[in-house]
Amino acid sequence: MNSDPTNNTEGSSHGQIRTSSALKVSAAVDRFVVWLDRYGPISHDHQSYFAGPFGRRAKALYYQHRMLGTFAVAPMIFSEAFFPQARRLFGYRLRFPIADAHYAMGFARLADETGQEKYLDRARQFLEALNESRCPEYKNYCWGYPFDWVTRTGVMRAGTPLITTTPYVYEAFEDVYRIDGDERWLEVMESIAEHAFHDIPDRDVSAGSASAGYNPTDKVFGVVNASAYRAFLLSSASTCFRRKEYREVADRNLNFVLDCQQPDGSWPYAVDGARDFVDHFHTCFVLKALAKIERQRDDSRCVAAISAGVDYYVKNLFDEDGLPRPFSKAPRLTVYERELYDYAECFNLCSLLRGRFPSLDDRLRSALADLLDHWQKPDGSFRTRRLRFGWDNVPMHRWAQSQLFRALCMLMPTNKYSDGIVATAMDV
Repeated sequence: MNSDPTNNTEGSSHGQIRTSSALKVSAAVDRFVVWLDRYGPISHDHQSYFAGPFGRRAKALYYQHRMLGTFAVAPMIFSEAFFPQARRLFGYRLRFPIADAHYAMGFARLADETGQEKYLDRARQFLEALNESRCPEYKNYCWGYPFDWVTRTGVMRAGTPLITTTPYVYEAFEDVYRIDGDERWLEVMESIAEHAFHDIPDRDVSAGSASAGYNPTDKVFGVVNASAYRAFLLSSASTCFRRKEYREVADRNLNFVLDCQQPDGSWPYAVDGARDFVDHFHTCFVLKALAKIERQRDDSRCVAAISAGVDYYVKNLFDEDGLPRPFSKAPRLTVYERELYDYAECFNLCSLLRGRFPSLDDRLRSALADLLDHWQKPDGSFRTRRLRFGWDNVPMHRWAQSQLFRALCMLMPTNKYSDGIVATAMDV
């Protein structure tokens, strides 16, 4: 944790401003916890429109016959833009493992920083739920989505493990294990690593690099963040469990990610010739993975890639007010102006890179101030999107109530880290 040499501001107006800002974050977290207790762990989702039978057929038609499919999905897109609450008519509320993982990490952070057993108990409850929601058809522990997901390459059935979900669960078990030392959590972590090593396929790109599959049956490779997630998970597990074969696979996936970085510092979503858009939170996913790998080892390539990536990120994925912009290169017309997921992942990235890039800290200040002033609703939950006209106020755990909760917990300066990032970056 980087310390702030200017943080000795007791009695000054500057210190009072910082204290006020930190209190606003703490109050926002407290209100959210009350809402979460009341609302429960299931919710609708960004994909609710397309998770039901009608939505799945409409989306599949869109991928097969673009013109006819456009007419089929148009009512749902219109609803999402103007009547987002109507998603309740298209799909059921579900429980999402990726959300449970983020809630577990958030409560583990609160437990570690405050020493309060009630937060550790909450984190453990989410881990127990994750034990129950693992993909049942696989020997080792892994997680995916609880709905059938129609993609451009076919239907990904509910219970299909995803390399974009499972690493978060690994981190959740790791965070709680660091606090209570329960060997059960370590056993789950080892099983997760075995899944990522054995079940996720690779496709060689060059002699030293390979693209990771999105899931165990993936036939279309090239999604950059999928390889970044696997590289991080196996790199971490190689150290934890002293398995050099994990490191070898991680290095090949890492090389692929580094090779995919464009001259301007950006990463396309995929290098498959079809999905070359550059968006906010997927850029954060890649940068976060590199930052975590950099913490585990001394790798000058990661340092250079992070520096170039952050430079692109702050210049192209924020608007003139310093607020997160969904795309720098959009794949299609969007029906919204701002996305809660972008704010959450911006904060998560800034927590990892705190103090290293002044321009990134500037973006954190502006984005966090806007989030605290405009996005939290009276009930304690957060708005999901700022639309072209009005707001999408339907709370969705996966998109991105849980990610934001975890991010705000990481930003709170509490007992251990009185020099926390809010004190240094939330100077508004």
